[in-house]
Amino acid sequence: MERIRSGDAEIVYEVMGTGAPVVLLHPFPAHHGFWAPVVERLATRYRVILPDLRGHGDSEAGEGPATMEKHAADLLRVCDAAEAERAIFAGVSIGGYILFEFWRRFRPRVQALILSDTRAQADTAEGRANRLKAAEDVLQRGPEPFVDSMLPKLLGQSTHQGRPDLVQTAKRMMMKMSAQDIAQVQRGMAARPDSVETLKTINVPTLLLVGSEDTLTPVADAELMRQNISGSQLRVVARGGHYAAFEQSETVLPLLRQFLDGLPAH
Repeated sequence: MERIRSGDAEIVYEVMGTGAPVVLLHPFPAHHGFWAPVVERLATRYRVILPDLRGHGDSEAGEGPATMEKHAADLLRVCDAAEAERAIFAGVSIGGYILFEFWRRFRPRVQALILSDTRAQADTAEGRANRLKAAEDVLQRGPEPFVDSMLPKLLGQSTHQGRPDLVQTAKRMMMKMSAQDIAQVQRGMAARPDSVETLKTINVPTLLLVGSEDTLTPVADAELMRQNISGSQLRVVARGGHYAAFEQSETVLPLLRQFLDGLPAH
């Protein structure tokens, strides 16, 4: 694992393989191990860069809310340290929120985008209040009750019924986060801007993925992105929840490879 300083936090990342750089951003509240089911087979052709986002895994949260601006600055620092001048970026959930911010600030660095189980809309007033309440609750009660409450929403019903091993692996990933980390990341997501207008500015090849059983950012959210990102492709992952790329890796890997292998060399 590589380590860099970004502002007030140490950010940890891993690099695997050689070739065109592909940066994979995991969802909240996981870490870069989210991509373990697909990364080795991507790394046979690509140089895969796997950060632990601020506050997740082994990366520090820093002071105050982990805002999208901080995450985007961290991502730029990782790309600079990994000598990825221009890369293909994939983001799941919060990873997508970060990529909208990164696109607004650093779009010359983006060759193509993969947005999975995410949404462009900001939180509603109710959603924001719920996040802020969850941030307070986790500080009072600790991370495990929060993680246990999130698992049914993050993984699809098919995964809960048929893959208890994946449920346990996901829980272990999530339990790497401290209560303080969870609270700071939640507060940062609550403060994120709306990105619907940003969608109309995206002019690089874009693949949209969404699990058919994703109840947090459902197919309708992915369809909104497809309608607003010119030329984007949408693929629905059967039996996948919010963590579709982790849950249904055998389905998602060929979709990723087809998209990546079809991009023009740069």
